[in-house]
Amino acid sequence: MRKTIIARCEAKGLRMTGQRRVIAQVLQDSDDHPDVEELYTRASAMDAGISIATVYRTVKLFEEAGILERLEFGDGRARYEDAEREHHDHLIDMNTGEVIEFCDPEIEELQERIARKLGYELRGHKLELYGVPAKKA
Repeated sequence: MRKTIIARCEAKGLRMTGQRRVIAQVLQDSDDHPDVEELYTRASAMDAGISIATVYRTVKLFEEAGILERLEFGDGRARYEDAEREHHDHLIDMNTGEVIEFCDPEIEELQERIARKLGYELRGHKLELYGVPAKKA
């Protein structure tokens, strides 16, 4: 079982104030890809004393510590997810901005095959697909 965001922050020696713990908990509970504004909305619902500046600073700190991964899907908003989530790829709905996570064994194998064919050992990858819902016939 992977460690919580709070436990990983503590293990890295980050000072965990009450407000940072709230923000970490919000991130831990998120199953989507919130931006700072959404994190602020969720965190301030738990602790009205949290400012958006605190959320910005905390997200930057967590990102620099390797706790969070910053995602940019071309809509001008940086979004965040736990850097230790299981591997997955993203499909972004260009109409709504919805981000759909998926993992496909065939795609994973194809990427490995391509890397080997080109003489490389694959160490990681990111796949982002952008699309719009198909029109029903």
